[in-house]
Amino acid sequence: MRYQQTQELLQLLEFQLISQNLWAETAPSAAALASTAPFACDTLPFEQWLQFIFMPKMQQLIAAQAALPSNIAIAPMAQYVWAEQPEREAIVLILEQVDALLSR
Repeated sequence: MRYQQTQELLQLLEFQLISQNLWAETAPSAAALASTAPFACDTLPFEQWLQFIFMPKMQQLIAAQAALPSNIAIAPMAQYVWAEQPEREAIVLILEQVDALLSR
């Protein structure tokens, strides 16, 4: 059940990123993706971290029926990054749902 709910939230997240023109057509460099900083904040905009690191990793876990992360907190980073951009609220709300679902 959690896999299905997580998958649905990831699809909503992708839709919102695309509809808000935050979806990148080309992937960042391998070096940018290899960042060890939280949210790759030193090499990627937050939306690219979502698209190229978080979402693919979650898709892999779902496909493998592997353990999903617990006690995650992605929404606070989104709130911080987009504090001055109320139009990003739909994305923040989805991430709050992801956090709540996986932190049960």
